[in-house]
Amino acid sequence: MTIPLSTARILLVIGGGIAAYKALELIRRLRERGAAVQVVMTASAQAFITPLSAATLSGQPVRHELFSLTDEALIGHIELSRSADLVVVAPATANLLARMACGLADDLATTLLLATDKRVLVAPAMNVRMWLHPATRRNVERLEADGVAFVGPGEGPMACGEFGPGRMAEPAAIVDAIESALAKPGDSAVNPRGPLEGRRVIVTSGPTYEPIDPVRFIGNRSSGRQGHAIAQAAAGAGATVILVTGPVSLPDPPGMTVVHVESAREMQAAVAAAMPADAFIAVAAVADWRVDHVETEKIKKGGGGPRMLRLVENPDILAEVSKQTMLRPAVVIGFAAETEHVVDNANAKLHRKGCDLIIANSVAEGTTTFGGESNEVQVISAEGVESWPSMTKAAVAGRVIARLAAELAKRP
Repeated sequence: MTIPLSTARILLVIGGGIAAYKALELIRRLRERGAAVQVVMTASAQAFITPLSAATLSGQPVRHELFSLTDEALIGHIELSRSADLVVVAPATANLLARMACGLADDLATTLLLATDKRVLVAPAMNVRMWLHPATRRNVERLEADGVAFVGPGEGPMACGEFGPGRMAEPAAIVDAIESALAKPGDSAVNPRGPLEGRRVIVTSGPTYEPIDPVRFIGNRSSGRQGHAIAQAAAGAGATVILVTGPVSLPDPPGMTVVHVESAREMQAAVAAAMPADAFIAVAAVADWRVDHVETEKIKKGGGGPRMLRLVENPDILAEVSKQTMLRPAVVIGFAAETEHVVDNANAKLHRKGCDLIIANSVAEGTTTFGGESNEVQVISAEGVESWPSMTKAAVAGRVIARLAAELAKRP
C-alpha cells in the first residue's frame, strides 16, 4: 500500500561524514512535506553536526545511546525499528555500510537496522576510492541482495579535493527516492519481491564513439547518468538487468551484468547476445553515422584543403529490437533527445521504430539534460502524451520502471 509522504513516519539514521550537514536540509524538506522524522545519530555523526540542530528541525529528541536507562527500559531500539514506515540512512559511510552488510549491532544505529522489518533506503557518501574499493562493492551487492535500496552517490568534487563518484545525493533527490520507496508494496526489508521480480531487462546507456583514426572519433555529449539510473532502478525492482554501456565516467552499478562497448556495432552485438528479454530500454545516445573507412594512422594536416569524410549509417538498434518477430521483448522503450519540436519528433520516432513507449526530452542549448542531474521528459505512447515535471534523473528512472512494470502487467 502506498504511504503518502505527508503522513509517513521516517526514521533517519545519520552517519559520521562531512555530508552529515546535508541531513539537516533533508529533515527540513521532509518536515515541510508533512512527514514525521525521528533522528538517530551515530557517535561519529555528532563530530560533524549537533544533536540539538537535528532535534530542533525534526521536533523530536535525537536518539544516540544504545544503553540509555530511560529509553531501553522499554526496549527502545525495537520500538524505533518497528514504528517507522521507512528507515533512511544518510549519509551512509563506508564503515556503516560494512557493518550493515555484516549484520553487526554494536551501537543504536546498527542495532535498530538489524532489528527492523521495514524497508531501508541508504544514501552513500565517501571518498571516491572508498566507494570504488572491491570491499565496498561487495558490501553494496550484499545489501542490495538483502533488499536495501540505494539513492546515489553522485559524482563531483569532494571535500578531500578529489573528484569522482561518492558524493551524497542531494536532499531533493533523497526525498524523491523516499517517495518511491513508500510507494512500494510490502514492509519487509529482507528480500522483498519487487514488481519486476523474475523479469529480464536489457538497458543501453551512454554514447557510442565511432573511430575516425586511432585518436579521433565521432561522438556525443551523453553522460550515461539517465541510463545507469534506469538500470539501477530496474535492479532495485527485482529484475535481472543487463546494462550495455558506451564510454562513460560512471562506476558500474552493482547487482547487474554490465557490458562495456564503444561503437554502435559493438552495442548492437551486445544487445543481440543478451536476448531474449522481457523488456528493452534503449537509453543510449547511439551515433547515427560512422565513417566508411577508419584510418590505421593518425590523419595529418596537409595541402589541398580540409579532409572529406564519407559517412554511412549505423545500425538502428531500437528499430531492430522492436521489429523482431521471434525474440521481441514484451515491452520496448526508446528515448528521444531532440533540440526542437520535441513531441512531434518523438511521436514520429515511436511509429517509425515500432516501439511501445518513447521517453522524449529536450537537449537544446540552455538545457542541462546532457551531463546534468535533472531531466524533464514527455512520455509518448499510442494513448497520447504524458508530461512529467522536471525531476532528478533518479526520480525519472523510478517512474520509468514503475511504468514498465504496469505495461508488463498488461501483457500475458
